[in-house]
Amino acid sequence: MGLMAKLFSKYAPKPSEGREYKVKLPKGSLPSYIHISPYYKVAWKLMGKLAEKNIKNKKYTKLEMDLLKAHILLRPQEYLAYIYFTTLVMGLVGIGLGVFVFLFGYFLLPMLPSIIFILLGIIIAVMPPIITLATLPSSPASKAKKRAKNIDIHLPSAMNFIASLSSADVTVATIFKELAQRKEYGEIAKEAEWITRDTELLGKDILTALGEASRRSPSTKWQEFLQGVITTATSGGRLKPYFLLKSEEFEKEQKLNLKRNMENLGLFAEIYVTVGVAFPLFLVIIMAIMALINGSSSATIVLLLEIVVMVMIPLIIFVFSYFIYSTSKEVTV
Repeated sequence: MGLMAKLFSKYAPKPSEGREYKVKLPKGSLPSYIHISPYYKVAWKLMGKLAEKNIKNKKYTKLEMDLLKAHILLRPQEYLAYIYFTTLVMGLVGIGLGVFVFLFGYFLLPMLPSIIFILLGIIIAVMPPIITLATLPSSPASKAKKRAKNIDIHLPSAMNFIASLSSADVTVATIFKELAQRKEYGEIAKEAEWITRDTELLGKDILTALGEASRRSPSTKWQEFLQGVITTATSGGRLKPYFLLKSEEFEKEQKLNLKRNMENLGLFAEIYVTVGVAFPLFLVIIMAIMALINGSSSATIVLLLEIVVMVMIPLIIFVFSYFIYSTSKEVTV
């Protein structure tokens, strides 16, 4: 025992000789700390108990999954407290606006009946909290749908990247780690980043991480792809042919979608020429001729012409521009 103690004391590092070893985690596996804004903190402090009480309501049963799919890093109770607090704030704002409208009309427009300003003030006071309470619960689901659309758009190009890495005999975990660093693939990179976080930071195996990613993904196509990876791996199949097959499948589907979107663009262009150009032009000409023929009602016709030129034509241009922009954005991605 004395000899062992001497050897230990000889080779053991002295306190001054101790070294600190730092392990650098790969990019994509670093933890992201959640910093809640002061607004959310105040909402939770004031409305937390009410949210905890009402979270079991059937109306909010899907809220937790919607928050996960939307990548909103809040618990359902915290988001529900945020809804209640925002509704309260908008209610106070609405009451202030309603009182202002009533006082403004009552003192500055005394010739009008006061009941008009009372009704207008009540409507203005009630509408903001009602709209807030109606829209905020569905906001995570709406954001999840936008993420699903972004995933589906970038899926063909991301699948080509996965297939190329698989052809080089890269492991599945490394494929998703590399995919997490490619921000040009949009929301797919964030999905891969969460998979890498589960494997390298939380210590889960790759199949378990893929299964959880499939359950929380908002895109049906991405879910089916991940489930196919799990099924192929567990059944003893080869993943390389599966990745190549899915790459060809999504590439053909993308070509069909591009063709359909181009046809829609052509259809919108034809409708715009008819409704947005020809119809207003003929309408202006007809109304101008009617103003020349009926001199007595020319003032009314001039007013209608101003409405057509200043309201109807810009509105038609705005509507068609929006539809063409939405469709062309899917074509150019």
